[in-house]
Amino acid sequence: MSSGPEELLGRKAPDFELPTSDGGTFRLSESLKSGRYVVLYFYPMADTPGCTREACSFRDALPDLSRFGALVVGVSTDPPERNAKFAKKHGLNFTLLSDVKGEVSRAYASLNSIVRKSKRHTFVIGPDGTVVGVFTKVSPSEHAREVRSLLERLSSQTRAES
Repeated sequence: MSSGPEELLGRKAPDFELPTSDGGTFRLSESLKSGRYVVLYFYPMADTPGCTREACSFRDALPDLSRFGALVVGVSTDPPERNAKFAKKHGLNFTLLSDVKGEVSRAYASLNSIVRKSKRHTFVIGPDGTVVGVFTKVSPSEHAREVRSLLERLSSQTRAES
């Protein structure tokens, strides 16, 4: 396990499987087969002010992020039912995952072990499974724009290399 989330930058993202808020199952390795970026963001608790601002920011930015080939996925230690209510209440248009045991949050060095909640961290994972971006200082209302900027830079680099 990494001692800090930044140490995952440039490494293969830890694979995982978690339940979704709609009763399904999400597996990172399966999602990467689509050739898209995965924006994996961890949040402390559904339907709290900061987490709501961040989720709604991603919701509103999703069409823009999708143009860069990004799949947005939120992870918290909340149970699926709480995430489902959160998604419905705010019209969230992306997948929310429940990491009730905190194992995935821990694998990404994003678990606050004192309160057993995920820390507000984001990982951008490239189509090859490599972590290409790590955000640990997150402003909930501005964060989707930061992620968009990174995806834009990555997209420009990919086009330049082609």
